[in-house]
Amino acid sequence: MLISVPADLVLPHTLGALWHHGKDSLSLSELAMRPHKTLRGHIHYTSSKPGREGVERGREHFTITVHGDGRRTLRAHCEIDDEPNVLRDVTLTKNQNWDTLDAFVRLSLGDEQQGSSWFYFGDTGADCEGWTHERGRFSEHEAYDERPAIFGTHPIQGDAWHLSVIDRSEGPKVHTFDRFLMTSLDHRGATGPSLVWHDPGMIIEFIGEETITVGAGTFDALHFCYGERGSTAQGSNETNEHPPYEVWVTADGEFVLLKAQVTGYMMTQYELVSLEVH
Repeated sequence: MLISVPADLVLPHTLGALWHHGKDSLSLSELAMRPHKTLRGHIHYTSSKPGREGVERGREHFTITVHGDGRRTLRAHCEIDDEPNVLRDVTLTKNQNWDTLDAFVRLSLGDEQQGSSWFYFGDTGADCEGWTHERGRFSEHEAYDERPAIFGTHPIQGDAWHLSVIDRSEGPKVHTFDRFLMTSLDHRGATGPSLVWHDPGMIIEFIGEETITVGAGTFDALHFCYGERGSTAQGSNETNEHPPYEVWVTADGEFVLLKAQVTGYMMTQYELVSLEVH
């Protein structure tokens, strides 16, 4: 049986994308009428430390919804097994210019509730309504003259989204960012969540375009590095010095995390092992 498919219809990239919501299949008309696109992925966290090479130390399941007007929402469930274990649920929404609109973060540390907070970003400041184990119930506001380019919520896919703000028009180049806001300065995101400034700023290097293969397949990729590439600095969570962090993301404008690696005291790797696009 032959089916006529409209030329402008984009079908799911995987057959698995056809079996959801209790249906055996989705009709072509249902797919064509959707005003949004959905991406679902799974990232493995593995160790690079001597004696633990390749051992899984965590995982991340994420869903991204991209709306017709360019808004996009990330929903990420993150698990870090290293003691004390971390469980984090994040919902983060950006507008068509990749400006943060709002977010929600719920955090568990050592299998105990650490906190949960809601964040709103306006043109002149950010607001947080939250509760944490240390502070109890709180409300806070951080003013700024212009929206921070980055809001760090700690999913690895969230780190991949930060790279959307890099101007690649001049090719490979090192970019410097001033202070920006995060939910936690802890490298595992294991404190808060609240509004905190990352005052030292950060450098991000755009290295170039590559084609790479990961568990989820072969992709055209953009290669970046947070921090000084090739540096042997060990870094320290106590001093908020992060070791070099190389990241590869999809080159299709969605900035989906493909793989990443951190050296120094962290010695960890991340890899996209599955991806569905609806």
